[in-house]
Parts: sequence; structure tokens; C-alpha cells
Amino acid sequence: MLVSICLIAAIFAVDTFVHIEFAVAVLYVGVVLISAMSRDKSTVILAGVGCSALTVLSLVLVHRIMFPDAAILRAFMSLAASGITTSLSLRNISTRERLVVIELQRKNLARFFSPQLVDELAATDTALSVYRNQRAAVLFADMVGFTDYASSRSPEEVITLLRDLQSILGDRVIANNGMIDKFLGDGLIAAFGLPNAGTHDVTDAVRCALEMISAVERWNRQRIRVGEQPLRVAIGIHHGQVVQGEVGSKSRLELTVVGDTVNVASRVESLCRELHFDLLVTGAVIAELSAEGSVALAKSFIDLGFQTLRGRTARIRLSGLQGGLEEQRYAHDRLLIHSRNLTFNDGLSRG
Repeated sequence: MLVSICLIAAIFAVDTFVHIEFAVAVLYVGVVLISAMSRDKSTVILAGVGCSALTVLSLVLVHRIMFPDAAILRAFMSLAASGITTSLSLRNISTRERLVVIELQRKNLARFFSPQLVDELAATDTALSVYRNQRAAVLFADMVGFTDYASSRSPEEVITLLRDLQSILGDRVIANNGMIDKFLGDGLIAAFGLPNAGTHDVTDAVRCALEMISAVERWNRQRIRVGEQPLRVAIGIHHGQVVQGEVGSKSRLELTVVGDTVNVASRVESLCRELHFDLLVTGAVIAELSAEGSVALAKSFIDLGFQTLRGRTARIRLSGLQGGLEEQRYAHDRLLIHSRNLTFNDGLSRG
């Protein structure tokens, strides 16, 4: 501010009291540029208007009523320079503000989407708030026995555990091209195939579930070493039609998925405790795995027949991952090998 005031005073004095055949007032451009460093639009506008007013005042003080053509031309050049500089400075500030907003939006999207999906969403003109009705895989993951655990622990211990658990589960969703719909305290809801459907959405969802189980087992080994009890996570997956859009009030909106597919996935996850499986999937998921080319992964599940879900009269076919975690890891490895073969063969066919 002090530099601007001194510069304004010097330019005005020279322009008014020193007879130079030069558009001295053009130097007011420097004042506008200095004011633009504040990144405040009102300051830039004030500087631009003030410099223009001083240019006209200097012209009047020097030439009174008679304005020579050369003086008018010099004043016009100065006014034009100040106006253009002010306009460009305001545009530059607006661009910076938009970039800040975009970066904040990208950071917010990165909390729920994979980096690849963030880039795709940033490049598209379609807003996420546009309602979508399409097929997707919905995954529910929930900690088993959380109520009992929380009742015997301090609030600090409970919050620390939830943060660690949500970090483990959320990272696996992002790593497998999923969208975190919401965290549920001791679990989460994730969707695969939104906002844009892919060719391996169900495969990604099941791969995510396998990696969640493996990650929780590694975490349990660390917990056991420090004297903590191991934890178990139950996961249910269903594939079908969902609706994605914004819900909530004007003061608090959130992007979410709703529909019968979401309800079924929730009830499938709840049935894990009764059937003693860490991972349960519906017949629709098994069928889609085969359709996506993940036949080896589909065969890793054991058919549990038709089961009754809580609150529903119609029975639904379920499958659980056969064997313990070592067998699950083996199935996961087979899936990765199979996926690589698909990519390799696809590349050969394209070539």
C-alpha cells in the first residue's frame, strides 16, 4: 500500500508539474499491477478508477479549458492503458479463484474416487449432480462385533480404531476404481461402475473385497503383536440397477446411490454372520463375473443356494468364498493372472 501511494504521488506530480511531451500517466499501469498482487478485486477496481481519475485531473489542471490534441491523445493512451491493465488483472484474479475452486473440487473427489476417475470427471462437462439410473455393483463392508468392542473401550480408542479401519477399507475401494458412497462408522458403502460404467465393474468390486480381507488380516497381525484382539469384517456385494444423485437439504447435500440393489447388498452383508462367511455375493454378481471374463474368480465361490434376506419375502441365490483366507488369496492371485491374460490377449487382437 505504501509503495502504491508513493508511486501514485510521483506519477501525478510529474504528469502535472513537469512539461514532458510523453504520456506520463501510462505509468499508472504499475500501480494497478501492484494492487493486483493483493488478489482482491475491489482493490484493483479502486486502483484503476483512481488512476483514471488522476489522469483526467492532471489534464484539467495543466490545460484548464483548452485541451491540445496532443494532450488529449496522451490522456487517452493513459486511460486506455489503465483500463486494459485493470481488466486483465481482474480476469487473472478470477482465473486464480476458479483454479482454487477446481483444485478443492478435485481434492474432494479424490476422497471418494480413484485418481483415474477424478481425471475423467474433471475433463467432462457433465455434473455429478445429474441423476443417473444405471447398473452398478454395490459393496457393503462392516466390522463384526463393533458394539461389543466399543462398549469396553475409551472414546479415544474407538475413534482411533474407526479411523484405521476406514482408511484400510477406503484405500482398497479407491485402488480398485470404486466410488466411496459413504462411511458408516464401522464400515462403508461403495459402488463400482459409477459415474461411468466399465467393462470389469463387478470384477473390481470382488477384487476390492478380497483385498479388504487381506488388508484386515495384515492389520490383525499387527494388533495381536501389541496385545489387541483381532477383528473381522463382513462384506456383501450385489449387482443391479441403482440411482445416483444428490440428496439432503440445501445446507448439506451429498452424492449417494439408492435403490433396491443397495438394500439387497446391505442385507447380504448382514447375513455373513449367520452363514459364517466373510464375503457373500448374489447370483447376479456370479453371473456378471462370468460375463466379464472372470470365470476363475466366479468358480472360487461356493453356491449356498437360495437364502431369505431380512425384511424380504423373495429368496435370493447367494455364494460365499470357499475356504479360509489362504484360499481367498489364491483365488485373488488367479484373478490377477487371468486379468493380465485378458489384457495381453486383447492387446494382441488389437495389434
